[in-house]
Amino acid sequence: MKEVSLEEYQKHLGRAITVAGSEFKIEKPDIRSLQPKKFELQHTTIYSFPDRGDWATHYLNSPYRGNFAPEIARNMILRYSMENDLVMDPFCGSGTTLVEAKLLNRRFLGVDINSNAVILSWNRLDFQGRNNGKIYAGDARNLDKVDSGSIDFVLAHPPYANIIKYSENRGDLSLLNPSKFSEEMESVAKELFTTLKPHKFCAMLIGDGRAHGDVIPIAYNTMRKFIGVGFALREDIIKIQWNCRATPYWRKQSERYNFHLLMHEHLFVFRKG
Repeated sequence: MKEVSLEEYQKHLGRAITVAGSEFKIEKPDIRSLQPKKFELQHTTIYSFPDRGDWATHYLNSPYRGNFAPEIARNMILRYSMENDLVMDPFCGSGTTLVEAKLLNRRFLGVDINSNAVILSWNRLDFQGRNNGKIYAGDARNLDKVDSGSIDFVLAHPPYANIIKYSENRGDLSLLNPSKFSEEMESVAKELFTTLKPHKFCAMLIGDGRAHGDVIPIAYNTMRKFIGVGFALREDIIKIQWNCRATPYWRKQSERYNFHLLMHEHLFVFRKG
């Protein structure tokens, strides 16, 4: 792991970076509103957010492929952490978890194997208020700069095997086929179990894929790895997918080849026993 400082991010202002095939101009964000106008804490195991929140810097993230709704991060952080707790996202991407941690007065620790994603995360945190945290370029399978038993809550949104390739970095989990991905997620589970405090929670949003018409249960395979290293499964929340770019294409394919579109993901909540 290599820490990327706020000062290093500032050197990128005015430049453009590329993440997962999308280009982002690194400029100081123009904040419209810091907090959501409407927000309701969810109380069932079905999450559905047709209109994704755009408060703070979340409005900038629509081009980032595979990012998740800030409503998910806010629900999870409010339910499973307290103010001043240390919240870690080992696949921080465009920084959704980190932004919500900052807005909700938590300390944050971000990790991403793509150094450009780390710069993007810092950019999303570039608004008023103290940045009480660190971000590292590193691998979720080797959190060597994170002390054992130091994390209060983990919120992770890993790649779904090789459905979207996030970088060309050797070791990037988004370059692995589903079978190899499942094997490597066991190493991720062990690292998260080690760094998390006893009896604390780890939430993970992950979906499935298809091959030759059949479902590849990426989510359940990952769930088994986490249970296998000692986590207990607290919740299996079904999150409905909305506004997927590829839906029109796959709708036509589903009619041609007779399969259902996968329009849900699993939001697992694990507890360290």
